[in-house]
Amino acid sequence: MNLELQGKSVLVTGGSRGIGYACCEMFAAEGCNVTILGSQKQSVECASARLEAQIGRGVESICLDLGKPDAVSGIRDRLRSVDIIVNNAGAIPGGGLEDVSDSGWREAWNLKVHGYIDTIREALPAMIGRGAGVIVNVIGIAGAAPRYDYICGSSANSALMTFTKAAGAHAARHGVRIVGVNPGPTETDRLVKLYKSRAAERFGDASRWQELLADMPFGRVAKPEEVASLVVFLASARASYISGTIVNADGGAMYG
Repeated sequence: MNLELQGKSVLVTGGSRGIGYACCEMFAAEGCNVTILGSQKQSVECASARLEAQIGRGVESICLDLGKPDAVSGIRDRLRSVDIIVNNAGAIPGGGLEDVSDSGWREAWNLKVHGYIDTIREALPAMIGRGAGVIVNVIGIAGAAPRYDYICGSSANSALMTFTKAAGAHAARHGVRIVGVNPGPTETDRLVKLYKSRAAERFGDASRWQELLADMPFGRVAKPEEVASLVVFLASARASYISGTIVNADGGAMYG
């Protein structure tokens, strides 16, 4: 299937690891010119070098903390010229109201909620002016299936779902698409570390962490490349009539 992505410019926030890096790999494999954006200089440089070695051509990298006020001003020109943006940066702490401090809540929302909105605020007018462009927001299934023990993240994801639907409906009238993906638990470094800790506590053996996934759909969590495949498809011409829509990728767990 020809996704018609050859030569497209793509910027992926949170692109140095996990789902973000898997997206960079797949866009690059489709012939896109990829820019990896992340907040940790060493991580971004390592990811760029790794991807360059894989594909045999240059990869641009940007080190920027999107949680800082007016951070996007430093990449304004890039956001206004890029064909595809994948918003993926953000890590929100778990816990109920009694577990998440006011400062922790605001810091998490500054990066994920306001970070996504700020990139779109900069990019969308230029995309509308060209009559073309795609923005994919990687959000999270807790927005559709909120839980008290992840109340900060559930609320953030719900807000981004609503934003994506409203902005995507508006953008479609001007030739631009905005869509969302809600991954369920995914095998990122962060999740593996968490489950290894739980396995060490329960079994006395961190290597048995996958045994704790038996109740998950298909007996496992999602792979980053599975989520990335969906992101790349939604960004492609094969999904050209999809906008203002959120696709859940949780294996059906929400209804189980």
